Amino acid sequence: MIIGIFGCAANESSVVENGVFNFRNGKQTPFEEIQSGDIIFQTSLSNQSKAIQIATKSKYSHMGLIYQKGNRFYVYEAVQPVKLTPLLQWIKRGENGHFVIKRLKNSAQILTPKNLAKMKVAGEKYLSKSYDSKFQWSDDKMYCSELVWKIYKEVFDIEIGKLEKIKDFDLSDKRVEKKVKERYGNRLPLDELVITPDRMFNSNLLKTVVIN
Repeated sequence: MIIGIFGCAANESSVVENGVFNFRNGKQTPFEEIQSGDIIFQTSLSNQSKAIQIATKSKYSHMGLIYQKGNRFYVYEAVQPVKLTPLLQWIKRGENGHFVIKRLKNSAQILTPKNLAKMKVAGEKYLSKSYDSKFQWSDDKMYCSELVWKIYKEVFDIEIGKLEKIKDFDLSDKRVEKKVKERYGNRLPLDELVITPDRMFNSNLLKTVVIN
């Protein structure tokens, strides 16, 4: 049920006045520039972020799906656990408050109210699932880009970003080697399918709508 995603208690962390969305860092963005179904990217401050950036050669290491309810914006994200987070709380967790919001180029045709409702229903089954620190391509646990990719795939049969395998990444850096050893020991599944924030960020299906 859709109510499950929006049923969590959350402090209001955004203010909308006269059609302007006011970020706490002073940045102002027109309200209509942010929409449900948008995809937001940031550089996480988590202890695994640097390893992800190095292995995938990407600036961005975390992402989520934006939903709007009234004048409130939230990010549906796979952390521990999968949950809905107020947008500004989500932004605050990133490096220097920097983020980029992207949207399907044909969003006017795809992200209709009816289809957005379908997205929320599709995402409901992942709510409260544990974070997948081993990046396995199953639905038992979820990581950030996997969550967003699978929702778009299930609802619209759209693949945002190319799937890769763990063996495609640069695993030679010492910081990456350390994380790999912590997560997998000596049994690294090189053929495991993975979708990275970088591949989704650079998808030609998306356009940039907000950069902060």
